[in-house]
Order: sequence, then C-alpha cells, then structure tokens
Amino acid sequence: MSDGRLGREAHNETSNLSLEKTLEEEPHLNVPPHHTHAERHCIIENLESSSNPTVPPQQDSPTILTKPEDSTGTEPEVTYPEGGLQAWLVVLGSFSGMLAAFGMMNTIGTFQAYLSEHQLAGFSPSAIGWIFSIYVFLAFGCGLQIGPIFDRKGPRWLVFAGSVCLVVGMIGVSESTKYWHFILTFSILGGLGTSLIFTPAVGAIAHFFSRRRGGATGLAATGGSFGGIIFPLALQALFPRLGFPSSVRLLALIFLVLLAFANLLIRTRLPPKVGGSVWPDFYIFKDVTFALTTAGVFFIEWGLFIPLSYISSYALANGVSLAFSYQLLAILNAGSVFGRAIPGYVADKFGRFNTMIATVALCLVSVLGIWLNVGGSIAGLCVFGVLFGFASGSNISLTPVCVGQLCEPEVFGRWYGTSYTIVSIGCVDQGSKLTSLGTSSLTTTSALDVLRAFLSQDRSYPWAKEIIWA
Repeated sequence: MSDGRLGREAHNETSNLSLEKTLEEEPHLNVPPHHTHAERHCIIENLESSSNPTVPPQQDSPTILTKPEDSTGTEPEVTYPEGGLQAWLVVLGSFSGMLAAFGMMNTIGTFQAYLSEHQLAGFSPSAIGWIFSIYVFLAFGCGLQIGPIFDRKGPRWLVFAGSVCLVVGMIGVSESTKYWHFILTFSILGGLGTSLIFTPAVGAIAHFFSRRRGGATGLAATGGSFGGIIFPLALQALFPRLGFPSSVRLLALIFLVLLAFANLLIRTRLPPKVGGSVWPDFYIFKDVTFALTTAGVFFIEWGLFIPLSYISSYALANGVSLAFSYQLLAILNAGSVFGRAIPGYVADKFGRFNTMIATVALCLVSVLGIWLNVGGSIAGLCVFGVLFGFASGSNISLTPVCVGQLCEPEVFGRWYGTSYTIVSIGCVDQGSKLTSLGTSSLTTTSALDVLRAFLSQDRSYPWAKEIIWA
C-alpha cells in the first residue's frame, strides 16, 4: 500500500513539474491559477489540440465533400432540381410565353392567305411572303445578341421588352393598310418581340433540368402548338363577324394576358459565368459538333417553313374552301402538340440526337410520300397535316436540348442564340422562293409529273420545286 501511495505521489509531483514547465515555455496558454491541477492540465490539452491543424474533426461534426477540381480553382459540379414547384412554374411561364410568341408564328399561314385576298390583293405571293420571311428571320436571328444578354443579365427585362414589342406590334397590324405598314408592325416588331420572349423562355428551363430537360422543354413548347390551333380558328370565326382590325386587337389582348404570366414566372437560378460577355462570339463554332449541329438545324428549318408558311395558300389554289384552308393549319398544329411533347420524353430515354434524326426522317416521308401527291384531296391534306405536324414539332422542342447537351447551362443562351442566327438565314430565303409563282395557276398532278417539272424547269406545276426542295 505504501509503495503504491509513494508511486502515485511521485507521478503527481512529476506531472506538476511538467505542467509548470509547460506554462513557463508557452505563456500564450492563458490558464487561470485558481483551477486545480487536473483542471489546468485538461485545459492545456484542449488548447493545444484546438491549435493543432493535424487533429482530425470529431465524429459528430459535419463534413463538406468537394471535388478535387475545386482545389485548382475550377467551379464545382452543377446540380439541377429536375422538378419541384419553382422549376415547374418556370415551365408554365415558358409555356405561356411560347403560346403567344409561337402562336403568332404558327398563324402566319392564316395571315398570308387573308392578306393576299384583302389588304394586299394587288401584291404577288412573293412580295407577301417577304413579310413573314423577315418576321421569322428576326424571330430566330436576334438570338445572336439576346442569348449572351440572357446569360449575363437574366430573363426579366428581355421578356418584358418582348411583351411590349409583341403587343404593340399586333395592335399596329390591326391598323395596317399598306405593305410597309405590315413590314414595320408584323415583321419587325413582331419578329423582335418573338425573339425576346423565345430565347429566355427556352434558356430558363436549362437552369432547372438536365436529365429531364427534353420532356420539360417539349412540354413548354406545346404552347406554340396550342396557339397554332386556337388562333387560326379564332381568326377564321372573328374575321367575318368583327372585321380584321377588331379581330387582331382581340388577339393582342390575349397576348397581353399570356405574357403577363410569362413575365411573372420565367426566371433563372444559376449565376452568370465568370468573365462572360454580353457580345456575340463566333469562336464557339470551333466546336465541330456544334458547327455540324447548327448546319443540320439550318437545313431542317429551311425545309420545314415551306409547308408551314404556304399550306393554306396551297389548299386554296387547289380548290379547297377558304374555311378548310384555315382549319388545315389548325390540324397541322394539333399534330404538332404531340410532336413536341412525346419526342421530348423519348429523347430523355433514347438520346436527343437519335430522336431528332428519326423525326426529320418522318418529315421527309410525309412531304415526299403525301404532300407531293395530295393536290386538292381533303383526306390527303388532313393526313399530311397531322403527320407533318407531329414530325415537325420536334424542331422547336429538341433543337435547344441538343444544343444544351454541347455546352454548360451558364452559356446556353449564347450557344442557342448563335445557332439560330445561322438558321434564320435559311428562313429569310423563303421570301424569294415564290418569285413568279402564281397561286391561281396551280393544278393537281402526279408525283411523276412533279418530278418531271422539277427536272425540266416546267412552270406548269409551279409547286414542284417547293415540295421537292422541302
């Protein structure tokens, strides 16, 4: 017993000497003198452990896992909600904006047919076609500048400015009586307004979805198809009852309500890319995949806008009633509703580019297999409208998803806007496609006659070159 007590006393004496020595060598350890020896010893151990950077964290303390690239200054991996209330509200806002913007675009066939019979009856189809070609060119071409601004500043002021242009433009159309009036109101104001709404509406979805982006973009893009169903039928019913001015003003009021929702709901969530610019950058075409994708979309749009722009006039020229020529455009857009939603969902499962190729092939089949032979057949025109509408609807819903697969979401606006600026060049060419093409001379013939006319430049069937070129 005595030996054990002596041993403990010796140990305590050694600990006291070690403690006093530690306090003398490290005066920064502020230990009050009134504490007991054990308390002072514990305090010193805690102070030393807290100042030692090699001590591992406690088991219950939270840890933050970062990628190795963070230590080199690279931004961490971006995550996406892939849903949630805010994400789906953005989709709803984009749907509302596209319902107005692309609803207007999908009614250009109705306006073209009406103006050729009334206000602009003395102008050639080629001259009238330029009104809508300039509109489409601006609707897609202005994205060259709008895209980078969207990436840096967000969608708020862009969508607001587009809403003003679109509503004021439609009010101006209602009062237009001369050719240059329609150029100013429909082509310039309408085209610029469509572009200011369209680019942010598509780009905002890329901030909330990645894995499900095709389905979300397709769902929002159906707004344009619904507009293409509702507005042509509404105008067909309103023109005889209210007249052209009042009918178009009512359309402007509908646009105002729809665009109010777009302004409230469209927003982004990712910060702008560090060092980004608001100016266009054509150096992105050094990416070979992006350059080839842009070239492919260029030819797709070049061909698709031929039937979209002139299907009503084609039906009228082949003896179809005026009422059905308006309804035909609505039938085409009805097929486009499913053509924008379904391929987007399929693209998320089987690949965005794979699905795009399949829908373009279906467009080719519908144009050469049906439209080439349909003439004035009501049943044939209905089948062509549904099939072509379904196949062509994917160009709006899948193109932004394919482009977004090639770039970061923070620069999506720049890439997508630049791509469609090149595409718009093919759209503006449509105004010159109908030079010396008189709709009153159209006839119904067989596919062989059409091919012969195309190869021999025979003008007895002037739609031959248009259909085969499409």
